[in-house]
Amino acid sequence: MSKAQNRKVLIASLVGSSIEWFDYFLYGTVAALVFNEYFFHSDDPTVGLMLAYASFALAFFIRPLGGVIFSHIGDRVGRKKTLVLTLTIMGGSTVLMGFLPTYETIGVMAPILLIILRLIQGIGLGGEWGGAVLLAVEYAPKEKRGLFGSVPQMGVTIGMLLGTIALSIMTLLPEEQFLSWGWRVPFIMSALLVFFGLWIRKGIDETPSFKKAQESGEIAKIPIVETFKTSWREVLISVGAKVVETAPFYIFGTFIVSYATSELGFSRTATLNAVTVGTIVTTILIPIMGSLSDKIGRKKLYIGGTIAMAVFAFPYFWMLQQGTVTWLVIATVLGLGIVWAPITAVLGTMFSEIFKSNVRYTGITLGYQIGAAVAGGTAPLIATALLSYFNGSYVPVALYIILCAAISLIAMIAVREKSKQELDQDVAM
Repeated sequence: MSKAQNRKVLIASLVGSSIEWFDYFLYGTVAALVFNEYFFHSDDPTVGLMLAYASFALAFFIRPLGGVIFSHIGDRVGRKKTLVLTLTIMGGSTVLMGFLPTYETIGVMAPILLIILRLIQGIGLGGEWGGAVLLAVEYAPKEKRGLFGSVPQMGVTIGMLLGTIALSIMTLLPEEQFLSWGWRVPFIMSALLVFFGLWIRKGIDETPSFKKAQESGEIAKIPIVETFKTSWREVLISVGAKVVETAPFYIFGTFIVSYATSELGFSRTATLNAVTVGTIVTTILIPIMGSLSDKIGRKKLYIGGTIAMAVFAFPYFWMLQQGTVTWLVIATVLGLGIVWAPITAVLGTMFSEIFKSNVRYTGITLGYQIGAAVAGGTAPLIATALLSYFNGSYVPVALYIILCAAISLIAMIAVREKSKQELDQDVAM
């Protein structure tokens, strides 16, 4: 494949992934700033916040369903068609959120409609990640597979960065204007990004791996059945490996918004700016780490990042407790920007390398989305509950991060390093 084609594939993978995650993370941040008061009405602020985080977590549990639906299409019909569907569904639900009336206007229907749209978001994202990763990995030269596979992972942080920047700009408005209409602007404007993403993906052909599976007649009739029949161990490994990548991420990027503002007295703008800086750092490091994995191997880099995550858990909260914006930024940059980068950079490529091509979309999607449901969407909720139960002590939350790292280290024991092998050399069933 020519350099121009490589560039086109990577842009299509990155742009679509970034838009999907931008839509998704908008909800997570606004949940802590607006939804807890204006949609999930409660006399107790903690209850309102936990209800908002519960709605945030719901989409994670629906994501495996979206993954099953769209990975079936991806393994049966093709990666490209699936990615067009997921982007359309995700974008439509996000735009509609921007027009929803609040609890004060329509009562209990406000949180119900919000949750329905959030679930639709989850279904769309459930199928997006696997397709975006495979679009990059299945086109990649063997010696650059780590780099290519890290590019859609940049979409996670770029999407978060775009969402954080958009809300940071909106929070410059007077409080009353931000709460009445300012928060809605990024949701509605996301329609422009969706149209751009669809246009970019229009010119991409089907991946070489999928074409080979079609030509050899190895397309699975029912991919999910075939996956659990032949690759259930790989699914379990992927779920376990996902835990340390997802739970700390939502603590460093989402939980921190409410924790720093309500518990530690930081301003909303300072907290969002810290997350923005950390996100920029990790976005720069992800492709560097992906490229490094092509030289030293995915497993070694992933284990190093996981151990660093466990070691950093207590220092992270100690830094936040210092109460200065400088320490807030340093803690966020170290956690979200540096420690997390090698873990997420190799995740997609490593998952892709342990599944055969005819169930690869289904396999990596199940592992990723089940892991995200178990450990990702629940992370802000668990962290908030632990803080409340233990009277504001961060120790249980730090121990929770260490537990996540331990689970992923156990899962990694069963992973065989395949960075030097051809992607489809083990396809034959």
